[in-house]
Amino acid sequence: MPRVVSVFFPYLATDRVRSHGGGPAPADQPLVIVSRNGSKRWISAADTAALRVGLRIGMPASKAQAMISNLTMIDAAPQEDAAALERLALWALRQYSPVVCVDGVDGIAMDTEGADHLQGGEELLISGLVNRLRARGLTARAAVADTWGAAHALARLSPEETTVVPSGQIARAVTGLPIHCLRLPAETVQGLRVLGVETVGELSAMPRAPLTLRFGPEPGRRLDQIFGRTAEPIEPIRTPDLVEVFRPFSEPIAAAETVAKYIRRLVAQLTHELEKQGLGARRVDLVCHRVDNTIQCLRAGLAKPVRDPARLSKLLCDRIEKIDPGFGIEKLTLVAVMAEPLEERQVASSLVEETVTDISPLIDILGNRGQRLYRLAPVASDVPERSVERIAPTSEETGATWLAKWPRPARLLAHPEHIDVVALLPDQPPAVFTWRGKRRKVRRADGPERIFGEWWMRQQEYEAVRDYFAVEDETGERYWLFRSGDGVDAETGSRKWFLHGVFG
Repeated sequence: MPRVVSVFFPYLATDRVRSHGGGPAPADQPLVIVSRNGSKRWISAADTAALRVGLRIGMPASKAQAMISNLTMIDAAPQEDAAALERLALWALRQYSPVVCVDGVDGIAMDTEGADHLQGGEELLISGLVNRLRARGLTARAAVADTWGAAHALARLSPEETTVVPSGQIARAVTGLPIHCLRLPAETVQGLRVLGVETVGELSAMPRAPLTLRFGPEPGRRLDQIFGRTAEPIEPIRTPDLVEVFRPFSEPIAAAETVAKYIRRLVAQLTHELEKQGLGARRVDLVCHRVDNTIQCLRAGLAKPVRDPARLSKLLCDRIEKIDPGFGIEKLTLVAVMAEPLEERQVASSLVEETVTDISPLIDILGNRGQRLYRLAPVASDVPERSVERIAPTSEETGATWLAKWPRPARLLAHPEHIDVVALLPDQPPAVFTWRGKRRKVRRADGPERIFGEWWMRQQEYEAVRDYFAVEDETGERYWLFRSGDGVDAETGSRKWFLHGVFG
């Protein structure tokens, strides 16, 4: 079953103003957006600082000015807000899902079926999405549910920043919500409230025929959509700069072999269009429009720009089993949602050709199976846990090297683990230590190797030191231990012992 994410931007207009150079006012100074109609001026948007001091949406601008002396007022720019929302939708299209659309004037919606595993699951997907938006200066709330209507309502009404409704539990999540969450016209909502209907559950319990006779088909349609009884497909956002090819069918197709055949044809068309523009695909989406008005999608990412038809076809065709054709597919669309310039390169520069192994096809295959790939690169730091970083598997060499002349363990623990030690201070290695409940007697030891704190990065490390020892126990196992501090001055460390790595 498709899963839909709705992202709500409660302060889009004010966040947009502040994100452009910090805005015209400090972050703690109230900011409101003012709309006008003739001589009437009212607050159409307000930030958290303005709401905190008692201002409200719809309040006359003159009354707000009288209440708050240091209030900053900006004229509304709905076209700019709409353009910002479209840019956010395109960003989400490239980063998160093949199917993204603008959801009203204050949000976006996306179908994450087949794409959430690339982000580590739904919880990590929406929490990471909200955090990335916060880093851009945007306040957002997100919800995941089986239907667009349910996700839309919960993103706007739930007090939580992120909400995940388990599959099949929509009724429990939405029956208590107020009826205005159904995206009904204001006059319809007011008419239902006159009848005493306040929640989605109460409206759902009403007989459908009298409801339709009085208010038309819209309340029934919205109820069916929020509960998943009627499909509400998301029409993906598209822009002229996206390279897109499609193939409609007079008769629906369903067999995997037939789908694979037309995928290869679409890939050939797409690569031809990319070649004309001097581009290579970094991310392509296959969108399958089914006869039941629903969408199935496949996304393939690539480590570097590519327009090799065989390679692109393999990435998509290898995952055909994830497409459920239902009663048939009536249209296939292939889109390069992320493309970069691609120039032809000379393979060999001498008479003797050099063999260069390109591992990017393997990276693409593993990456599209949901594996997170990276390489480890050295960092110029004496502190062991800071001496390595993760980089993209196809990144160029950083040029950094490890400067330490002392041997380093093959396995470095993510965090040093505290151990109980018997040792003479200040410079003697341990005689006995206990790690993870097992007592070990030291037979040989080498050290100490003193490592100083990076005082230029952290003030608290100005006097901090560690003394490292390489030790071997009676079974021949070798470990890397350190004492925090020099063993004499308490300001240099706690004198506690830690195990940081294992040799061999």
